[in-house]
Amino acid sequence: MSTRQPAPEPEIRRIDRFLTFGALTLAALSVICFFVIIIATAVGMKQADFAHGAWPVVGVFPFWGLPIAFVMIVVLLIMSFVRRGRAARRS
Repeated sequence: MSTRQPAPEPEIRRIDRFLTFGALTLAALSVICFFVIIIATAVGMKQADFAHGAWPVVGVFPFWGLPIAFVMIVVLLIMSFVRRGRAARRS
C-alpha cells in the first residue's frame, strides 16, 4: 500500500508575519479602547469630556481598527491558500 507524502510546508514570508502581527495588534488595541470607553462611561465621564485629549483617538480606534484587522486577516488567508495551492501543484 502506497501512501502519498505530504507536500512540504511553504516558507512563511515577511508580509505574512506583518499581516499576522498587524491584525492581532489592531484587533487587541481596538478591543482595549472599546472597553476603556465603556469603563469611562460607567464611571460617569460626560460625553463632552470625550472631545479633548487622547479621547478622540481612543473613540475612533475601534471604529477603524477592527475592520482593518478583519481585512488584513482575509488577505492573509487568501495569500496562504494561494501559496499552499501553488506548493501542492509543484510537488
